[in-house]
Amino acid sequence: MIITFNELRRIKDKLPSGSSQRIADELGIDIETVRNYFGGQHAAKEGVGVHFEQGPDGGVVTLDDTAILDAAMRILNEK
Repeated sequence: MIITFNELRRIKDKLPSGSSQRIADELGIDIETVRNYFGGQHAAKEGVGVHFEQGPDGGVVTLDDTAILDAAMRILNEK
């Protein structure tokens, strides 16, 4: 999946407090991995499967696996 970096950040910014930990727990991954998925630069134990390319609107992000994004969207749809 390809998404703009700014759109990915908008999704992250809409998430309620504690969502990164909730996603990490749900998927059985490290919280730093979730943070890096949304553009953070934390020391994570596993790769996040995202590839950033600079360009307009913050550039584009290619997501190898959308599980974290899918979990974030489920949380947003709960509101």
